[in-house]
Amino acid sequence: MENIRESVNANNVYKMGLSGKGIGIAILDTGVCMHKEIEKNVTYFKDFINNREKNYDDNGHGSHVVGLIAADSFGIAPNASLIVLKVLDENGRGNSEDIIKCLNWVLKEYKELNIRILNFSIGFTSGAGFYEQKTILDLVEKLWDCGVVVVAAAGNDGPDSFTITVPGISRKIITVGSSDDRSFGSRGPNRCCILKPEVLAPGYNIRSISNLPERYAYKTGTSMSTPIVSGAISLALEKNNNLRPEEIKLLLYDSCERKRENMLYSWGILNTDALVALA
Repeated sequence: MENIRESVNANNVYKMGLSGKGIGIAILDTGVCMHKEIEKNVTYFKDFINNREKNYDDNGHGSHVVGLIAADSFGIAPNASLIVLKVLDENGRGNSEDIIKCLNWVLKEYKELNIRILNFSIGFTSGAGFYEQKTILDLVEKLWDCGVVVVAAAGNDGPDSFTITVPGISRKIITVGSSDDRSFGSRGPNRCCILKPEVLAPGYNIRSISNLPERYAYKTGTSMSTPIVSGAISLALEKNNNLRPEEIKLLLYDSCERKRENMLYSWGILNTDALVALA
C-alpha cells in the first residue's frame, strides 16, 4: 500500500497544521537507519543489544516502523520526536531480559524525554516463561498508569481467536490489528474475554523506509499497523496535550470506522480525522 495517510482518512489533520510536533514516541524495535525521510525526527537512540552509541538498524524492521510514524512524504506524524530503543538483534530476535531492562529504563526517563507514546511492534519472545510475561505486562500497564499511551501489535498468528501475543493481551493498553486478512493478524478475545484488538489499521504490503539510505521496502504484519495508530494518537495529543491514555482509548472507540466484517473482533478501522476531531 502506497498512500497510508489516505487509507486511514488522515486529510483534515494536516490542513489544521498538525504533524505530531512536540510529541515524543518511544519505539522498541531493531533500531533505525538515518534515512533522509526521518533524520530530523530521531532525538534519542539507545542500544540494549550491542551498546553502540550511534543509531543503526541491522535488520530493517525498526526503520520500517519509524518511517510509518514520521517519514516526511508519507508518515502519519512527520514532525513527531522519536526515541528509538534497540531491543532486537539483526535477526529480529530479542530476549525478555533486554525488553524488561528497556521498559524499566523508559519508566525512569519518560518525563525527561517527554515520551507520550510507546510503540511496541513486537510480539513476546516465545521462549520466555510466565514470570517474564507477567513482568512485561506489569511494566507496560505501569507506564500506562503514568500517562504513557502504550500501543502494541496484536501479532500475526491469526485469524483464529485467542492468538493475541504479549503485551497485546493487556486489558489496559491499546492493541492494534491489521484491517487486511492477508496479514494473518491475531485476534482475541484475551483470557479475560475482553475484545482484542481494539483498533485496526492497514497491515498488508505496506511501503516504508528500509535500513539502507534512500531505499524503501514493503512489509506485512500488525507491526506495520501499530505505528500508523501511534502516529494518529500523536496528532490527537498535539491538539490536546492533556489527554490521558484512557481518554485516548475512548476517543478511538468513538471514532473507529465500523464495518460488519470486523466488528466481531475489534472496534473498527482507524479514522484519523475523526479521532483528532474528538480530541
